[in-house]
Amino acid sequence: MGIILNVPEAYSQDSLQFPTPTGNPNQLFFLQRSQNTNTVIYELNLKNGVMDTIEPVHIFWICYAEHGQREELTELQRKHAYGLAIKYITKDHYELRFLADKKYAMDLMKGPDNKFHIYRLVNQKRVIFSKIYLQIHGGTLLSPNIEYVVLTGIDPDTGSDVSEKTTI
Repeated sequence: MGIILNVPEAYSQDSLQFPTPTGNPNQLFFLQRSQNTNTVIYELNLKNGVMDTIEPVHIFWICYAEHGQREELTELQRKHAYGLAIKYITKDHYELRFLADKKYAMDLMKGPDNKFHIYRLVNQKRVIFSKIYLQIHGGTLLSPNIEYVVLTGIDPDTGSDVSEKTTI
C-alpha cells in the first residue's frame, strides 16, 4: 500500500535534477525514470482542435539529457514500455492502461472545467493525475527492475499535490 509523500517539483536521484515539463497546454501527465532526465510526455491528441477519438493520447520524449529535443517513441517503446491500451467508454470517457502493466487503470475524462484530464486513485483519493517517477535498479530494457514508483496528482477539491510511493 502507498504512503503520502511531500514530493518536490524536481526529484533528485544520483545527482540528477529532474525538470518539470511546462508550456504544453495539452499535456496530461509525464513519466520520469532514475536512469536519466529524459521524460515521456502523454498529451491529449488533437486534430483540428478536437480530440482524436481513435488515438486520444499522443506519447513522445523530451530528451533533456541530450539537447532538450522532442522525439517520437520507437515502435518497441510504444508497444511494450510506455504505450497505452485505450478503451472507449463514452465520447468523453476512455479507460487507459499501460501496455507494460495493464493492472493500473486510468480514466481520460472531461472535467468540470470542460477540459480532458487523466483521473486516477492516488492514496485512495481520485486525483487529476500529473506524473510518475520510476526508481529503476538494473534489469533489462524490456524488463527493468523497478524498486518503487511515485505517483502524483492534484486533488481537484483543494488543488494540492497528492503523492503515493509504492514498491513493485
